[in-house]
Amino acid sequence: MSVTFSDQDQLTLRLAAWGAVSLMSAAGAAGSAHKVATHGSLALTSATGPVGHVITKAPKGVKYGKTVAELADQVLPALTAAMALLKEQAPAEADNFRTTVLVAIEAGAQSGKGEPSPTVADMARKITEALDAA
Repeated sequence: MSVTFSDQDQLTLRLAAWGAVSLMSAAGAAGSAHKVATHGSLALTSATGPVGHVITKAPKGVKYGKTVAELADQVLPALTAAMALLKEQAPAEADNFRTTVLVAIEAGAQSGKGEPSPTVADMARKITEALDAA
């Protein structure tokens, strides 16, 4: 099965996936922000299927804002929009995308020692809820 995503669809998928990793990093996931971003991005670049071909590259020219709230205002709706467009255009890829994002945020959350902080756990919950809202 070949799936072709428009440029806008690709931007939405990339913004959602890479933005989720950025949110985890901004939430202070266990360890340094750099470690969180590294582990999360490794998970995204390891994605397979049509979604993997799209999200292997970070979105270009996106300005996420200066606060976690501004970042969340962009990323959480993008996660919901990404799931909605995948359910419509490539239903088999919706689960692939959801799993990939969840693996990325878990990888980021586990990049330090010990359990994720309550702040990180809450951000992971918000990301999961946004994925499931579609």
